Amino acid sequence: MIHRRLALAGLIALAATPAAMAQTTQITGAGASFPNPVYQRWGEGAKAAGLQLNYQSVGSGAGVNQIRNRTVDFGASDAPLSQQQLTEGNLMQFPTVMGAVVAIVNIPGVAEDQLRLTGELLADIYMGKVTKWNDPRIVELNNGVTLPNLAIAPVYRADSSGTSFVFTSYLSAVSAEWKQRVGAGTSVRWGTGAGARGNEGVAGTVRNTRGGIGYVENAYASQNRLATAQLRNKAGQFVRPSMESFQAAATNADWTVPGFAASIIDQQGATSWPIVSPTFILLPTNSTDIERTRAVMRFFDWAYTNGGAAARELEYIPLPETVQNAVRAAWSQIQVNGQPAWPAR
Repeated sequence: MIHRRLALAGLIALAATPAAMAQTTQITGAGASFPNPVYQRWGEGAKAAGLQLNYQSVGSGAGVNQIRNRTVDFGASDAPLSQQQLTEGNLMQFPTVMGAVVAIVNIPGVAEDQLRLTGELLADIYMGKVTKWNDPRIVELNNGVTLPNLAIAPVYRADSSGTSFVFTSYLSAVSAEWKQRVGAGTSVRWGTGAGARGNEGVAGTVRNTRGGIGYVENAYASQNRLATAQLRNKAGQFVRPSMESFQAAATNADWTVPGFAASIIDQQGATSWPIVSPTFILLPTNSTDIERTRAVMRFFDWAYTNGGAAARELEYIPLPETVQNAVRAAWSQIQVNGQPAWPAR
């Protein structure tokens, strides 16, 4: 009994040491579902660095609203804010990773990457002008593929969505009619189809709907084992969604624009995937809690330095090192109560 008491006293003393008493710093974020798989993976890895991430995948629009209301430490959006919006909201914007939007389909008898589509056809499908999978325009592109006399069931994001912004920006770039009638936005007036919340909701609805078609970040297609379609790119080539085709498009990004708001939609290159985009973090520039601001910066600094392999495994594209360093330089301009927030002390 005496030995047990001594051992218990030793454990209590050990628990009381500064190292044992050090607590993990929790940061909260909310917004885009587009990067949610990689943010969750980074969150697991960053625990070893004393950082715990609580990230809610609620859509870009909700993420922007929550950071404007300061109910989270950072917001996340795939649709970049303008410089005016950033100034009015006392926010800075920086990218974390790049990803690709893919078209997912549920067509009996049609295998992974077997179907070929064009941006113009996608626009007409979502405007309700092409309604059957054996439509002559689709059949013409898919010689040798048996396409059923089955109604097309488009699925779109019901919430305010950065993924919708990326997808509709692409449709606006390739279809003059779409640009005029619908345009690009986080929420648009869809011509047909059914809405679902989040990339998760679109993936699940397409998986459960015969004849379904939707658009999601590529990780959701992989995780749910959904059939993706080839798309014709700006060079006129049909390409499969792959890390190689995503990287080919990403090399053309121009990061010198305000707010790092690079556009990688419909880029040149024979092997480029046509729908690639960065995703962004929104961080207050008028914070009064320097430790909270530093914790967010420390998390994404950790992700830049250590999270590349996890991003690639999920088929996201890490930022070039030059862009990561430019983001760190932008962090150093933020001051809280007269003190620079970065580098973290």
